[in-house]
Amino acid sequence: MTIADRWLLPDGMDEVLPPQASRMEELRRALLDLYHCWGYDQVMPPPVEFLDSLLTGTGTDLDLQTFKLTDQLTGRMMGASADVTPQVARMDAHSLKRQGPVRLCYCTNVLRAKADQHQGGRSPVQVGVELFGHAGLEADSEIIHLALASLHAAGADEIHLALGHIGIYRSLVEAAALSDEQERALFEALALKSPGQLAEQVNASVSDPVLADMLMALGELHGDASVLAEARERFAGAPAPVTAALDQLEALYKGVLARFDVSLYFDLAELRGYQYHTGMMFAAYVPGYGHALAKGGRYDDTGRAFGRARPATGFSMDLKQLASLALASPSRGAIWAPAQEEESLNAAIVALREQGERVIQALPGQRTGPAEHSCDRRLEFIDGRWQTTTLTQETSA
Repeated sequence: MTIADRWLLPDGMDEVLPPQASRMEELRRALLDLYHCWGYDQVMPPPVEFLDSLLTGTGTDLDLQTFKLTDQLTGRMMGASADVTPQVARMDAHSLKRQGPVRLCYCTNVLRAKADQHQGGRSPVQVGVELFGHAGLEADSEIIHLALASLHAAGADEIHLALGHIGIYRSLVEAAALSDEQERALFEALALKSPGQLAEQVNASVSDPVLADMLMALGELHGDASVLAEARERFAGAPAPVTAALDQLEALYKGVLARFDVSLYFDLAELRGYQYHTGMMFAAYVPGYGHALAKGGRYDDTGRAFGRARPATGFSMDLKQLASLALASPSRGAIWAPAQEEESLNAAIVALREQGERVIQALPGQRTGPAEHSCDRRLEFIDGRWQTTTLTQETSA
């Protein structure tokens, strides 16, 4: 290893330097305060857990993203958290065991084995909320509204919200009685948005012409609110859960428009998170970013493996991405104090810091001055006491 190699970071790992670190901390506090005002309690999950609890009910996607290691104390396999949601679900079901709706929020580092193909990083700072214990549409609506409020708090002015419902696809596939292999092939065709491949799989796997038409329609039903009206026509005679899902999407759509100025988009063939989502799903986009800044949805019964099957809905975001939406607020300048040990000077510095001022005291022999440390004032002994004076460009040099 050369000297230059010693400070290289692994691919996908990044460090956060000033002023981005200050912006992230400022935003972290603002978001957690926002969630507190909505009634969400903060939790801090551990960075590492045993694999059999960490990956419960999450499917293979999260398994592939999880760094695995052996616990030297027990010999059991552990994993570094790649997604906080399963950990918070465990807390609700196993650790807290509260009755009724439970609202939890978090902000913590996660580690991923592979870089996200859309966001690039392997070490996001995941922030989000989860609402357990309520299966109604009101809980889903609250989660979407809080996600939009979070993006506004981060500085997003223009938001595009994409809505979907995994229950439509699940109900149609169940009615078609497909084999596991047939369903996998159909899933891949829909995920690829390939009409030709979708037609090929539907023709080969679905004998009922009505169901075949409905599955083909899934690949075409995406766009503005008119999609819902078209879906009701094309899914006439579909299983009852399909109609219920469309009713939920329409109610969510109306609720969002009543409170937020956002552009809405529907995609009834969105299959992201198919292995654990059970109902509505959403993703929020901001111009200039090629990926969703907030993603969420309903994932009922995740706590079943911990002895408590609970309704659940929530969303998550990457604080690093959010912090790039807007510049940090102009910081208040610092006060430069001389490098000397003197009781009255020390008392003045302590008093200023207690008032929230940033005071930087020079060190003996230091060659850099106030300008290099972004100071706009100086502590000077005037008329028998230490006072702050304004620094000009000339005097700060």
